[in-house]
Amino acid sequence: MTEAVSSTRAWLMAARPQTLPAGSAPVVVGTGLAVQDGVFAPLPAAFALVGALLLQIGTNFANDYYDAVRGADTDDREGFTRVTAGGIIEPAAVKRAMYATFGLAVLVGTYLVYVGGVPILVVGLASVVAGITYTGGPLPYGYRGLGDLFVFVFFGLVAVAGTYYVQAAATAGATLPLGLPDGTLPLAAVVAGLPAAGLSTAILVVNNIRDRETDAAAGKRTLVVLLGYRLSRMEWTALVGMAYVVPVVFWADGYSAAVLFPVVTAPLAAAIGRTVWTRTDGEALNPALERTGKLLFAHSALFAVGFALPL
Repeated sequence: MTEAVSSTRAWLMAARPQTLPAGSAPVVVGTGLAVQDGVFAPLPAAFALVGALLLQIGTNFANDYYDAVRGADTDDREGFTRVTAGGIIEPAAVKRAMYATFGLAVLVGTYLVYVGGVPILVVGLASVVAGITYTGGPLPYGYRGLGDLFVFVFFGLVAVAGTYYVQAAATAGATLPLGLPDGTLPLAAVVAGLPAAGLSTAILVVNNIRDRETDAAAGKRTLVVLLGYRLSRMEWTALVGMAYVVPVVFWADGYSAAVLFPVVTAPLAAAIGRTVWTRTDGEALNPALERTGKLLFAHSALFAVGFALPL
């Protein structure tokens, strides 16, 4: 029997605030690089942050609702409590909250479209559709081994590059551009997104290692289900390792040694890695999941500071 919880706590459980570093961290990195390049624009940066968090929360609502109605969330699942499957919030209410949150994200995005034009319109709409169809719709790609790719692209590369772009476009005085104005999306803005992409995806890998057996039984073919434990752990290691290679690449390319600040988080990554490589149970991997989120945010914050410092 599900323990009774307050309405406020129930909705916090549905929103999953522990996942919000995946939404905010890329915006922090993109803003740090914007400061480095002299194109920092506070209003677009703030709107990008709010929009990213709303997309993250909307995706969380969507996953909670669709996993429950598809039968993927069973009593055997070892993860954090899902409010729909647990009978804590009515499914229809979670579905309404999902659409309302994505609607707010679109509303926030109208300003970013005004600044960034068609490129941001395309990216924004694609992000909303991707957030819903991750576990929803007739062909949910999260059930077909493509969830890792979605997180890598949208919560890493697109989020960092998009944050940089809207600030650079605003600084350039662009209004509803049809394409990318010159100089608003340098290669560095894409490469800088690789650590956030890798660590955000690493969060998903930990989640899916924990849920591998119940996901397989429910017909949810995550990449971990398809690859097995060993290859999935190798994937996790490669994604996290990339987060420490990229700052070195920037430093070797002439950036200040301050971009190496994220290296101080390596001991935390190693400690999480020991758990990921040796455990499959929720008792160990639930804390590892939260620690990977903290690693993502700490790494991203230090990377952003490294870019922004005038050293």
